[in-house]
Order: sequence, then structure tokens, then C-alpha cells
Amino acid sequence: MSRAFTKEDAGNEAPRRNYGLPPKGDPDFDRAAADALLEAARAGETASAEQATGYYWGEPRLREHVRRILDRARAAGDERLEQLAERFLS
Repeated sequence: MSRAFTKEDAGNEAPRRNYGLPPKGDPDFDRAAADALLEAARAGETASAEQATGYYWGEPRLREHVRRILDRARAAGDERLEQLAERFLS
């Protein structure tokens, strides 16, 4: 296969964007990570957010935060965010 179609550094790239996360030791990190994962999923960039946060989709430590996001999404009528939060929690 031509080198033009291979990616030698696959998996070693930095996240696609800055998610505005606080430092990992910050008490708000998990809340911000939950927000980042759901918003990245909305944009089709889940892997990038997983890399930036260090958490994978469905991380149990984030469930409490995702439940709050789900409640806010329902109150705001944000059906897409509601759907993503429900998938995260399932």
C-alpha cells in the first residue's frame, strides 16, 4: 500500500480541539469531562474527547454528572443531548 494511505502515527495525535478542561486534580474536572464527552459525541469526535479527558464513553465515575446533563437537556428540550446522555448511561 502506498505510504500516502497509511498513518504511521495513528493513535498518537493530540485531541482535535481544546475542550477547556480544568487540570485533572481540579474538583470540577469530572463534570467538565462529562460535558466534553457528550458535546464531542454530538460533533462526532468522541475519540478526541476520550483522549483529552482520559475517560472512555460510559465511564462510571461520570454517571452522576451525565444524569445532571440529562436533566438539563430534558428541561431545555435538547433532544440530541438527551439522546446522547441516555446512551452514555445505558
